[in-house]
Amino acid sequence: MKKLSFLLSLTTNDNDYQIEQAASAQEAARRLGVQLQIVYADNDAITQSQQLLRVIQSSSSARPDAIVFEPAGSTGLPQVAKAAAAADIGWVILNREADYIAELRRSRRVPMFCITSNHHEIGRIQGQQIGALIPQGGSVLYIQGPTGSDAAQQRTDGMLETKPESVQCRMVRAQWTEGSAYQAVSAWLRLSTSRSLQMDAIVAQDDSMAMGARKAFQEITDLELRDRWLGLPFTGCDGMPKTGQVWVRNGSLSATVIVPANAGMAVEMLTRSLQSGSTPAQRTFTDVVSFPSVTDLAASSRSRKRKS
Repeated sequence: MKKLSFLLSLTTNDNDYQIEQAASAQEAARRLGVQLQIVYADNDAITQSQQLLRVIQSSSSARPDAIVFEPAGSTGLPQVAKAAAAADIGWVILNREADYIAELRRSRRVPMFCITSNHHEIGRIQGQQIGALIPQGGSVLYIQGPTGSDAAQQRTDGMLETKPESVQCRMVRAQWTEGSAYQAVSAWLRLSTSRSLQMDAIVAQDDSMAMGARKAFQEITDLELRDRWLGLPFTGCDGMPKTGQVWVRNGSLSATVIVPANAGMAVEMLTRSLQSGSTPAQRTFTDVVSFPSVTDLAASSRSRKRKS
């Protein structure tokens, strides 16, 4: 039997979730005896589409059996998907839903499907965490993912649904990386309006962005002001075992949302489908959970307030 070959396209190699995505896919590929190539798009949708088209348009002997990708931009690359389908290359989208998948599945035999986290539910959990941390109300600096990102918008919508009405959010945009959040928060701190604001928590849509925000506050030269900022609860999202969960345990973050890496699941589902001829579901959701639980977070928050 021919050894299966997959291409995994990720957004960047300097984000803890994307690093875990690569690791989970590599582990699954080793276990299943699948060849796996990984490319990174440097957070650029044009770069990503060009990378994938080059692979699709290469000689038939060099083409992978399937492409797994996490979109770097605001779309699921429908034209690239059609080119992959025409070349009989399987197509899996991670952490994004795309309407065109249904049409392609009707006309092609190769596996084409989505595996995604429920980003709206992630946002709802973050809103609940905000309520646990500042039930009396207040203000939050909320660090979003990039403009045009469905995941960022869905997480924002979910958060706004469940946060207390008495909590106001000041929004800042970043690019899912520590460095971009550091730059965004540093620029926000230079605004005269930021100096007069009283914030009660820093909430980021990604653990690495939360840590980038911490780095920006650590560089404030006014020690009293710096300590006030760093004394606030910071929360993130992704909850990778070696990063986000560690940062919660060591106190750098108050909470995160565990979002399991799903690239390994994609490799497993593709392998099963191509070897058995089975058809995966059009969409598979991965489970997300608060870490620590919202109940435990509220209890620890009350305990800290009593001690202070």
